[in-house]
Amino acid sequence: GKSVCLSAIIGSLISHATPDEVRLLLIDPKMVELTLYAGIPHLLAPVITDPAQAGAALAATLDEMTRRYALFHQHGVRHIAGYDALRARPEGGPLEKLPRIVVVIDELADLMMQARDEIEEYICRLAQLARATGIHLVVATQRPSVDVITGLIKANIATRIAFMVSSGTDARTIMDGNGAEQLLGKGDMLFQSDAAPKPERIQGAYVGDDEIARLADFWSNQATKLGMVPAQWDLADAEGDAEEDVLAELRRRTRGASPHTRKR
Repeated sequence: GKSVCLSAIIGSLISHATPDEVRLLLIDPKMVELTLYAGIPHLLAPVITDPAQAGAALAATLDEMTRRYALFHQHGVRHIAGYDALRARPEGGPLEKLPRIVVVIDELADLMMQARDEIEEYICRLAQLARATGIHLVVATQRPSVDVITGLIKANIATRIAFMVSSGTDARTIMDGNGAEQLLGKGDMLFQSDAAPKPERIQGAYVGDDEIARLADFWSNQATKLGMVPAQWDLADAEGDAEEDVLAELRRRTRGASPHTRKR
């Protein structure tokens, strides 16, 4: 279900994109699913498992979004596609390369229990504004209740996936309609695109732990061979200044040189 789908999404991204093209910010309060990707050079930070530090990381992502909008304004473009087109022109000059950033939250319920208002605000702002800057958000939960998937969050996330749920109430919370309670499990899902009038029933791909391990090992080995340096700061030992440390590190890593050339 949910965890396999997240693995399929992340696996597809790192199978087709280098760290120069896509960076990942993985938030895993349960500490069991996304930690399999620890060590790949695509990470903006070590996999975040502390809900308090998750808030700081989302705040840093908003800061990066704001910085990118200022950069677009400076160069007279409206979105990342226009910026990339300008960067590709010979007359465009040596413009900074902006990788896509994908923020993945494995269990929203755990974050909402810790700091509901803060997390809700961050998610809504990113969902409203970040896509044009090349920053994307993937949020998952096993508990589709209205105190987790709030009205504000649902209103700002138009593209949704529902796997098999136990009741019509849960189905309506996710998709605004029944149907998910009749799914069969094992990747059977309803997919609601922001461009489609109604959900489509599709089958998700299965990605096993062995495949994830092979992908992670491949990129870890590439990082060693090519001199890529993934983020190494330790959030577990951060205390009162955790948010400032996370903000500073994420800014440095997002604005800095290519991971192919960056050295400690």
